[in-house]
Amino acid sequence: MKHDTAEHTLIRDCIKGKSAAQEALFKRYYGAMMQICRRYASNPDEAKDLIQDGFIKIFQNLEKFNGNSSLQTWMSRIMINLAIDAYHKGKKHQIESLEESFSLAEEHGYMDNPLMHLEPEKVLALLQKLPSGYRTVLNLFAIEGYSHKEIASSLGISEGTSKSQLAKARAMLLQMVEPMLNKIVHELE
Repeated sequence: MKHDTAEHTLIRDCIKGKSAAQEALFKRYYGAMMQICRRYASNPDEAKDLIQDGFIKIFQNLEKFNGNSSLQTWMSRIMINLAIDAYHKGKKHQIESLEESFSLAEEHGYMDNPLMHLEPEKVLALLQKLPSGYRTVLNLFAIEGYSHKEIASSLGISEGTSKSQLAKARAMLLQMVEPMLNKIVHELE
């Protein structure tokens, strides 16, 4: 994939260590990269740490960008991989049984996605309340499009655990969303 001449110049100047170019690249992609970090982080401070580490890694490895994808896609992959690394470092929970999670999934059902009725900031706040493992699996599966096999490989867990964590994340989100939706419906009546 080719990138435009202005972007090519910006990349070249960043590789040369020109601070104005690095600042321009940072400002250009900060919003998109912060959205990724906020989805994986449990709080704003953690998101800020992720984005800072991510841009450091981007600048250190920019010469490896080969243009086979867009620059934003390449940068996003770095941010996601850092979030996965952070998950590994912060892994404090024990894996719960697969049977328990599937019973929760059946109990709550997933016919309609109630998150679609909420403002994006409220959805993000709910995501940040999820335990790290649940949040990471949900992001990788639902947003990044990873398969359970890819998630298992990335996180060093089994495919069953990936499915279990996804089911539990969905169940927890539904539990958190239900009172909010009931309030909205009540206000409309």
